[in-house]
Amino acid sequence: MRERIEWSIKVPIFRNSVILRQLGLAIGIPFGLIFVIMLASGASIADLRYPAIIIGLLFFLTWLFIRIVWGGKYDAEFVLDDKGIRCRTAARQAKQNRIINGLTVVLGLLSGKPAVAGAGVLAQSRQDVLVKWGSINKIKELPRRHTVMVYGGFAQNIAVFCTPENYEQVREHIASKVRPGR
Repeated sequence: MRERIEWSIKVPIFRNSVILRQLGLAIGIPFGLIFVIMLASGASIADLRYPAIIIGLLFFLTWLFIRIVWGGKYDAEFVLDDKGIRCRTAARQAKQNRIINGLTVVLGLLSGKPAVAGAGVLAQSRQDVLVKWGSINKIKELPRRHTVMVYGGFAQNIAVFCTPENYEQVREHIASKVRPGR
């Protein structure tokens, strides 16, 4: 008999340390590099005030957008089956994401900014991710967060957010599928 485990979960974006850490890396590294480059090129701390205000405003508007559009939550669905671990955005949120990502692509192309269009394409491609059991290199268990971090190949790293009720079952199932020594 093949075991299949399915569940959906709403993860609070701004109260989940795993998401906040990933956002911090994704946002903090590029902006941190900008400040380091500016300082290395002779800018004074006072010269960084204006960019810091603009970046702070960008963070606030992003926070507001996420609160309004998605209610500050990430709606995820997970499936563990004989193929691997599938993480996908829940249907309603996926539809909103498709619209926003499509607009990002179109507006990026119309404004002559291929990087913006590429960001929209990349964001859309991460709406449904399957990490096959054989490609998992490492797992990290976060029991207090009811989360299992799964590290596979390039762009196959996902956080498996569990409910308090299914965490142990999911953790054991994932651990049983990952080859020893990984």
